[in-house]
Amino acid sequence: MAYQSLRLEYLQIPPVSRAYTTACVLTTAAVLELITPFQLYFNPELIFKHFQIWRLITNFLFFGPVGFNFLFNMIFLYRYCRMLEEGSFRGRTADFVFMFLFGGFLMTLFGLFVSLVFLGQAFTIMLVYVWSRRNPYVRMNFFGLLNFQAPFLPWVLMGFSLLLGNSIIVDLLGIAVGHIYFFLEDVFPNQPGGIRILKTPSILLFLIHQMRIQITIHYLKSGQEASPGVRASALAAKAAGANHETQLGRTWWHTHWDSFSLCVMKVWTLLTAWQV
Repeated sequence: MAYQSLRLEYLQIPPVSRAYTTACVLTTAAVLELITPFQLYFNPELIFKHFQIWRLITNFLFFGPVGFNFLFNMIFLYRYCRMLEEGSFRGRTADFVFMFLFGGFLMTLFGLFVSLVFLGQAFTIMLVYVWSRRNPYVRMNFFGLLNFQAPFLPWVLMGFSLLLGNSIIVDLLGIAVGHIYFFLEDVFPNQPGGIRILKTPSILLFLIHQMRIQITIHYLKSGQEASPGVRASALAAKAAGANHETQLGRTWWHTHWDSFSLCVMKVWTLLTAWQV
């Protein structure tokens, strides 16, 4: 009974937040038994000269050994990543994934010039910053000691990190990237003569949309009892997918989509299952 409750609670987490948080936890578990942090950290020479491309991703997944710092980061990552996905990015999964890619790209670029080997904490601060700027009137309480409004939260976290004796470069990097994204996405387009610079690529919109269709159908065929809402969403997704394909026409990547989506679905469902 407890397992079923835990499983249902886990499946209620939005898919991107669930996948990223799970990947971080599994990476930490793997470090305990199978691999070492030296195989994960950000090293431009190993990436570009020795083609260890996985380091571009794994340096965002490891938050250090299990302890206070790891738990603190996991709580903030889970909380604010989920609130963003359920809030301002609700129904905009592709845009949320694009924010991940944009933030990760900028941090990797800046990481070439600063001595940072793991960027996961900076990524968490970026998520906190974007959420705080989009919810400026929310009142916050930090360990029962400080009361402030949400936009001050990243700076409070930076001050707390400083008190613990940690480098604030990580926090500053997260705040800087978060501010760049917030300015380009929320501020500049609303200025006189402003335009929206950050547009989610059509290919990403299509891939996320098709993946959702495939996994929703897989969920319905798996023998699990599906709610009327899930069934209705599946029918709507199939109809939207057919209309979308009609508009796009038959391109080379449509031809091989069924095989590709099946492989992606098998990997994705190891971590998550779409819930509607």
